[in-house]
Order: sequence, then C-alpha cells, then structure tokens
Amino acid sequence: MADIVTMPKLGFDMAEGTISRWAKKEGETVEKGQLLAEIETDKATVEVESQFSGVVRKLLVGEGSIVPVNQPIAIVGTADETIDVTALVGAPTGDPAPTPEPAAEPAKQPEPAAEPAPTPVATPAQPTVSVPVPAASNGDGNAAGNLPGGVRATPLARRIAADKGVQLAAVSGSGPQGRIVRKDVEAALTGGIQTAGTSQTAGLNQAQLGRPLPLAGPPPADERVPLSRLRQAIGRRMVSAKQAAPHFYVTHEFEMENVLEMRKQANAMLEGSGEKLSVNDFIVKAVALALREFPNLNASLDGDAVLRHGRVNIGNAVAVENGLLVVVTPDADRLSLRQISLDVRDKAARARSGKVQPADVEGSTFSISNLGMYDVFEFIAILNPPEAAILAVGSALEVPVVKNGAIVPGWRMKATVSVDHRVSDGAEAAQFMQAVAKCLENPLGMVL
Repeated sequence: MADIVTMPKLGFDMAEGTISRWAKKEGETVEKGQLLAEIETDKATVEVESQFSGVVRKLLVGEGSIVPVNQPIAIVGTADETIDVTALVGAPTGDPAPTPEPAAEPAKQPEPAAEPAPTPVATPAQPTVSVPVPAASNGDGNAAGNLPGGVRATPLARRIAADKGVQLAAVSGSGPQGRIVRKDVEAALTGGIQTAGTSQTAGLNQAQLGRPLPLAGPPPADERVPLSRLRQAIGRRMVSAKQAAPHFYVTHEFEMENVLEMRKQANAMLEGSGEKLSVNDFIVKAVALALREFPNLNASLDGDAVLRHGRVNIGNAVAVENGLLVVVTPDADRLSLRQISLDVRDKAARARSGKVQPADVEGSTFSISNLGMYDVFEFIAILNPPEAAILAVGSALEVPVVKNGAIVPGWRMKATVSVDHRVSDGAEAAQFMQAVAKCLENPLGMVL
C-alpha cells in the first residue's frame, strides 16, 4: 500500500514550509532514512529524511512551493502498484512537480534575411563624478604626481605617505611648483611640515596629520533591505516573548581561574585529535547540572500550569547569516564535556552552512546566549519561547579583584539569567546562579 509523505512540522511555531529541492525524483528508489527533500522554514533549510522505503511514485508539489504542515507532498509505494492520487490525497495543495517531456524535433525555419547594420545612436554624455584614483602615467613610465584637489607629489613621496599613514593634503611641498617630495613627508612624520622653500615647522602634530579628510563625491544612497524569513521569524517570536512574558534578571560574577586552568590541561591532552574544549562547553555542563537542582527553571508555561521537563536539553544560540538559530544538545546533564563539545560544534557548523537537521533545533528546555568571544562585558537576553529562562554570558576577563585585603589580578565572567516571572522568582533564580557558580568554580566535580 502506498505511503503519503506530508510536510513535517520542524518546530513548535512552524506553520508552513517551502520545498527547496527534491533529492529524489519520481521513479527513483528511496530507503527509509535517506535524504528525500530540503525544506526551507522560517529558520533554516532543513534536510528531511524519508520515513518510508519504496519508489517515489508521485511528487505532489514542485520545488519552490509553499505547503502548510501536515499536507501531502509526495507518495511512496511499490513500483508496480496502481495508485489513484486523487482518491488517496485529494486535490494537490501546491504547484505540481514538473513532469519531464521528451524534447520535440525543432522545425526547420527559413534563413532570416540579412538585416542592415544598425545606425549608431548618439549617447548623451553622462555627468562625471570626481573620485580618488591612482595617478595616471604621463607616458614616460612615471606617474604625473597630481592628486585630487590639486595636490602634487612625487611617486616616492606618495609611497612613503601611504606606508606611514600621512595625509598628503595636509603636507606643504618644497619641490618645484609646490610638489611634495620625500623630505616633506619625512618632516611631517617627525611632527612638522616642510614649507615651500623653507625648513620651518608649521606646528601640525601627528594626531592632526592622521585626521581623516572629508570623502570626495556624494554620500551613499539609502538602501532598503527586505527582512529575510529568518529575521521576520525572530522578530515575531521576540516581540511575543517580550510582550507576553514578564522578564526579570539576575546577574552573577563567576570566578573562572579553575575552569581556564582545567581547559588548558584538557586541550593539551587532546592536542592532535582535532578536538578542543571551549569555555562554553564548561558553561553548558554547569548549567545542565544546576538545572537538576532547580527543575522549575528547566520548564515552560503550559496554560495555567508549569511543565517541568524531565530531560535537560540545552539550546545554544548560534549566529548565522541575517540572524541566529538555537541548536540543541539533548540530555546535556548526562554527557561528558567532550561529548558536549562535539555535539555543539557539529550542529553549529550545520546551522552556519544552512543544512540543519530537524533534531538539531528542536526540543530545547533552557537556552544559553554566549557573546563572550566578542569582548562583551555583560548583557541580557530575551526568553526563547516557550522556555522559562535563558542565560546571557559575557567574556571571561582578567580584572583587579580583592583577595585577603589585597588587590590582585583575577579572571571573572559575568552572566545574567532572564526568567519568566510567572514561573519563578528572584530568590530561586539567584540560587540557581549560585549552583552554576559552584560547578564553574570547582570544575573537577563536573567530570567525576
């Protein structure tokens, strides 16, 4: 009996998807688990595997068609069975897949008569816009030495000025007809300008010489950039989350010396394996273990009840072109640091290449947004619906700290948890952050 393939729901808020590419054509054999199609959602292009084995008997929609979730998109059956498509699925919901037709023999056409050569049409002169360009050769192999705005300089002077970052327009030349020569540029580098015919200093310091000059030509025109589907989806979800969920925030500063030392030792042991632990891997593990103690934050609001999730699935925000995706590490509390590292790295790579799989972005129960690699001191994050909390992580920085009454250098990292006040309160969030700190400040406990 034929099986019906439907548009999968690749996320709790997905309503429709676009068939980007059929990996299998009509008449081709497909096995369960093989790639069947690439489907574009609001978030990414997802590779969808076949749930059935057999022959692709009918593609009900063509590439580029937008189809609601759970609507039929293809039929898989045996090679010899008779299939009544209309009786099986009803009228198609999208543009049908094109059926290849044999190429017809082209009819011979009479040779066209030779056409007269077109008469040249005078093209109106276009306005000329002056822009900085390299000096043109004057025919003897040397550049003429003229710069925009009437500034004249020898090729050697221009080269030295370019290497040293000197603005030639701010230098007075002592050469013939006021041309800037090598000694004028060298004088400017020492803090003065060689005036025409003299060796007096004009008093222009190096900071003034490096001041950018106004750009030539008109400013760039305004550019209207349409929002991508991903950007629109992010906007809808963040507006909904910010308006519907009463956020509150708790910030904690973590001691990171022990994590950084343990990471250094672990990476030395992993050298040559192609693996490398990141600070974020330790954070994921610490958060996952802390959520065991505070299941109220590993939760989501479900009507008039709080749904506490049994599994601890940590989502990591990954920057992609024109937006971000949250890739999910399931059961992070049960994984080792190496397993977490490999899982996050592989899924982040697929997200950045636009080839995520449905399991990569589904099922998170708590999210982490880490901007530490961008030298961010601290920030707050908006909840990732329907989750009750999200952690915003800043950079680990070496800063002055007070120990035993003395100021000494120490590594510190700030992180802020955003929590839905309908689900939890400040005291619980603060205790959760203390539990995370306990793991990060004693990282050996995370591997025992």
